[in-house]
Amino acid sequence: MTHFFIQYIEWGVQYAYLWGFLFVLIFMTIESSFIPFPSEIVMIPAGFLAYRGELFFRSPFLDLSIVILCGVIGSLIGAYINYFLFLKLGRPFLYRYGKYFFLAPPTIARAEEIFNRHGEIATFICRLLPGIRQLISIPAGLARMPLFRFTLFTFLGAGIWAAALAFTGYYFASLTAGMSYADLVTQGGHRIREYFPSLLLGLTVLVVIYIFIHRKIMAPSTIK
Repeated sequence: MTHFFIQYIEWGVQYAYLWGFLFVLIFMTIESSFIPFPSEIVMIPAGFLAYRGELFFRSPFLDLSIVILCGVIGSLIGAYINYFLFLKLGRPFLYRYGKYFFLAPPTIARAEEIFNRHGEIATFICRLLPGIRQLISIPAGLARMPLFRFTLFTFLGAGIWAAALAFTGYYFASLTAGMSYADLVTQGGHRIREYFPSLLLGLTVLVVIYIFIHRKIMAPSTIK
């Protein structure tokens, strides 16, 4: 699927100066909803273009910052679509008609299992897991997770993911200006997967620290 979309991304690059930020916002919204769309073909080229000064402000760092911000906002919008849609429609509708939205029952069941087992922290962690990151907002809506906490954990997870992809493109642009966008996406995806175990380990440590602190703060005080 990634290679199918690359040709259209290469076409869109021609208009990146005027519409680049809007493209990132729209496509990351699509990617974060239930429509299957690989985020690496959006964020990695956007970081690449930012370094080369081919976006609106012609300032690498400023353009990179706005690219990441647009990626995160788009991810939030897409997540809200899932959250509010299934908050209203409920579980029976999802299992009955989900197949028409690219949501097979086993996939839905897996997303629910992860959310029910790990709670709201799954909203954060799963934003970094391909294949499940778009879907974790669905059980959050079904479970009526508080909106503020849903927004917070989605923002944090989506922010890390968007920044990692954008910085990957930025890094590759610093190495070569002659790389095609197809090679950029392919090599960028390989690089993300190469360092993903280290990233996941670091996040696991942060999650353990969070759980420890959260339990200490939320534990009922004992009266002696």
